[in-house]
Amino acid sequence: MKISIITLFTDMFEGPFRTSILSRAVKSGRLEIDLVQLREFATDERKSVDEAPFGGGPGMVLKPGPLVEAVDSIVSNAKLGKKPHVILMSAQGFPLTHHRAQQLSQKDDLVLVCGHYEGVDERFIQLCVDEEISIGDFVMTGGEIPAMALVDSVVRLIPGVLGGEDSAKYDSFASGSDSLLEGPVYTRPANYQGLRVPEILLSGDHLKINAWKRTQALLRTEERRPDLLKDWPSDESS
Repeated sequence: MKISIITLFTDMFEGPFRTSILSRAVKSGRLEIDLVQLREFATDERKSVDEAPFGGGPGMVLKPGPLVEAVDSIVSNAKLGKKPHVILMSAQGFPLTHHRAQQLSQKDDLVLVCGHYEGVDERFIQLCVDEEISIGDFVMTGGEIPAMALVDSVVRLIPGVLGGEDSAKYDSFASGSDSLLEGPVYTRPANYQGLRVPEILLSGDHLKINAWKRTQALLRTEERRPDLLKDWPSDESS
């Protein structure tokens, strides 16, 4: 997969993309990251990419021209022959979910656009953007950190990135967990500061262990995210 990121702050991505799972994905050839500096597509001497909004109001708006040119350059430089899937990171977008991350992990080419200031000119959205995605009901200073979150959530689902075939299968929200939150997990020592691992996990009876994990997942989901249980039969979620 290739992910191109259009941003005003390319340096912000150096740390996250050079460590841990994402770094290994790049080194293995499963992921290619292309950081595109938006100011390179400005046409004036000041390299300005924003203007005051028509109709007045606070803040500045990213102009459509540099953004469109940036997307066009990604297509032409990669010789794709077709427009890649373009995502605008936006507080006004649809929420990022595990299911959407799974769908995006199957695409070959993604372009993430990091918004800034008061937003981006709507005409760029109409011309180039396939979808707008939000990582939560809050506003950040820019789209860079949301883009990092999207990349991490998508790339870890690419086959081979996590190593084991089932590594992500039983995560919270994943198909193997029936879209429930994952329950509590434990490791050695069995007794830490008077807090003991549940005896069932030490029993070796995997049928009972799996049943316990299922119950704990339901309880945790009911406590923290009851909205995830709305489609469950009432006798299983009670």
